Amino acid sequence: MLKIGCCGFPVSKKRYYREFDVVEIQQTFYQPPEVSLAEKWRREAPEGFEFTLKAWQLITHDPKSPTYKRLKQKIPEDEKRNYGSFKCTDEVMSAWEKTKEIACALEARIIVFQCPPGFEPTDENKKNLQSFFSSIERDGYIFAWEPRGRWVREDIEPICKDLDLVHVVDPFKSSPLYGKIAYYRLHGIGGYRYRYTKGDLERLKGFVKKGKDCYFMFNNVYMFDDALEFKKLIGQSA
Repeated sequence: MLKIGCCGFPVSKKRYYREFDVVEIQQTFYQPPEVSLAEKWRREAPEGFEFTLKAWQLITHDPKSPTYKRLKQKIPEDEKRNYGSFKCTDEVMSAWEKTKEIACALEARIIVFQCPPGFEPTDENKKNLQSFFSSIERDGYIFAWEPRGRWVREDIEPICKDLDLVHVVDPFKSSPLYGKIAYYRLHGIGGYRYRYTKGDLERLKGFVKKGKDCYFMFNNVYMFDDALEFKKLIGQSA
């Protein structure tokens, strides 16, 4: 199975549903919606449409991250150390329960844990990853992990194998090292404002993994048009 979509809705949901059969919800990263709203999205989507989602930033990101500006709740100064970096604190575990609650409402099977570049491959962070993913119930979900920054193969591969995590990559930057599926997030070659060329999309076809479900999720300014062009290209090849 090959699925092509966008990270977020770049156009109206009604228009998006006409073109694609998967979307990665971004709102869950910044501030999860009410369960009732997630259930509404699920009802409105066509039969067979798939939602994936990003885990809440309270799990992965330190409160110093600028992304916390979009968080509605206030975090007391003396409690900030309890958030982010996969720490097995009450605060992080509560954020996980909220993430899982929304995933259930959306009937999502894939949850993406995107880390900031500042989450480095230290012994402490590796221990936190091990403790967090060993503590939570998988409940049939596929956990997809996108490390960024200074992580290298020797750090990533054993962690993914040990914890059964799908290694998420931008295929133009690196190759996935492990996973029952292939999950690509396309951030733009050189940056978010990049528009993929026909040559780029031809190259992208080469990243399809035979025998695996493959997700190509565009996350750039022109994500809707680029994803649509890639979908057409795949259809022509087929």
